[in-house]
Amino acid sequence: MQASPQPIFKRGPSLVVRLVFFTLLSLVLMVSDSRFRYLEGIRSVVSVVLYPLQQVASMPGILLARTGEFFVTQAALYRENEQLRRENLTNAPKLQRLMVLEAENTQLLRLLDAKPAPERTTTIAEILYESRDAFTRRVIIDHGSNQGLHEGQAVIDHIGVIGQITRVFPFVSEVTLITDKTQSVPVQNARSGLRSVTFGTGHDGALELRFIPVNADMQIGDVLVTSGIDGTYPAGLPVAVVANIERNAAFAFARITCTPSAGVSSFNRVVVLSDAPARPANPLKEPAQDKLKKAGTKP
Repeated sequence: MQASPQPIFKRGPSLVVRLVFFTLLSLVLMVSDSRFRYLEGIRSVVSVVLYPLQQVASMPGILLARTGEFFVTQAALYRENEQLRRENLTNAPKLQRLMVLEAENTQLLRLLDAKPAPERTTTIAEILYESRDAFTRRVIIDHGSNQGLHEGQAVIDHIGVIGQITRVFPFVSEVTLITDKTQSVPVQNARSGLRSVTFGTGHDGALELRFIPVNADMQIGDVLVTSGIDGTYPAGLPVAVVANIERNAAFAFARITCTPSAGVSSFNRVVVLSDAPARPANPLKEPAQDKLKKAGTKP
């Protein structure tokens, strides 16, 4: 029998086999990254390699922005200076009163022989990029582990809380905003003192309060500030303002939506706060076996 001629083009695996192979490979990589974080080192190396290319790619936009800033009209600068002068005159009495209150607080602490709360150091950073994922609210800042940043640090602006650092690379860091669905911030009502927790909704202009009883002392316009009980955010930072309250007797909890106080999508520069001083261990998080051992019983 005559042998069949060899094909002109060599064919590899079929398209279905390729699809199944790469699908399984993608699933393995996603599971290993999310569960065991095996790809953190590779991601850091890629970040270092791509950082110069990102800087070069962003240079046209930076030059264009600086050119636009250079041609700002004198009238706009004059109006801005006039506004700043008026705000300075308006805030001068408040600033003087604040200085008096700080002096009185220092004197009272000395009388009580109490130690004031240690102040946190700050690091000013610039927002470089926004997340392209429509389901997340994250930004990238121009400081990383080389500047001493690490995961968990609080990020604020001149108005209030922005979010916290959730991933760090050598030259940049990822900040998850408080409006992201994965973020929650312990807050306190500045008027009534009621403690609660805000949760992100996935939209830049909205937060929500969950598990608030229908009869709770909460009103539209109330200012929510950080309570400080989580140890991440210092107490007293503005977080949100209550925008809408829906009370229904058929449900045990009210539906409360809030507007973020800080410019989560407005400004280009943020402030990263250093860590709070170490706190005693939380006994509520103690493992069950340790509790049984202390109690003298076997698990």
